[in-house]
Amino acid sequence: MNGRPATAGETRFARYAYPPNELGYCGVGDGAELLGAATGQGGNEIRSSAERFDGAWPYLKMLARSSGNADPLDDAVVEAYWIGNSLLDRIDPAEFVAEVRSRFESQTGADWQSLDATPTPVPHHSFHVLAIYPWTGLLRAGRRGPALEVLERCRIGWGQVIGVQEDRIEVRHQALDFDGRRFFLGGNRTESYRWRQGNGSLAGPLDEGAWVATHWGWACEQLSQVQVENLTQYTLRQLDVTNATATETT
Repeated sequence: MNGRPATAGETRFARYAYPPNELGYCGVGDGAELLGAATGQGGNEIRSSAERFDGAWPYLKMLARSSGNADPLDDAVVEAYWIGNSLLDRIDPAEFVAEVRSRFESQTGADWQSLDATPTPVPHHSFHVLAIYPWTGLLRAGRRGPALEVLERCRIGWGQVIGVQEDRIEVRHQALDFDGRRFFLGGNRTESYRWRQGNGSLAGPLDEGAWVATHWGWACEQLSQVQVENLTQYTLRQLDVTNATATETT
């Protein structure tokens, strides 16, 4: 792929954006520019592609403003959204609520009560998955269907690699579960994820024992221990936010 190399932030954005884009869920196009950027090649088109992610882009801009960084694709900003870091805690709660209501007011089935919940929600990907998409409401209404599996695949998960094959890895992780009222992380289970496509890998070389982030059937990135702790912390925080608005299903 021609053009300038992708920056660290562009590469990280592409690693997490490519899996749903490949499936036609987010963004536009066939994901070729995202796959290129995810492997560090060609950053020329990644910004225009990122701006077409209607879910992620508003949060990235919000995080960039609050951090004093004008670039929504700065690596720390992108990490805050997908994984979590201290930038999330710089967000003004009132500004966040106003921005979310303005940006997503037409979204059917959003959990608007979560904007007033304690603990305070923050612009982490798990917020958009659990509060803005309609799947949480469908589960609470008793319409289980594919909703829980969609939430599990759409959130950024994490787990430890226990087996590496040519284009797939086996990962032990805790899956999202729902008891009819509340969400929680269940017991460990092992699942297979893609990690290579041709000569390209979103997560780079992987060995048994590594910790990885997962999204829509892909291993997206190898995680440090600090990143595992941050992703755990902000995911559990959002589960607390979502559970705070739980009502008895009928």
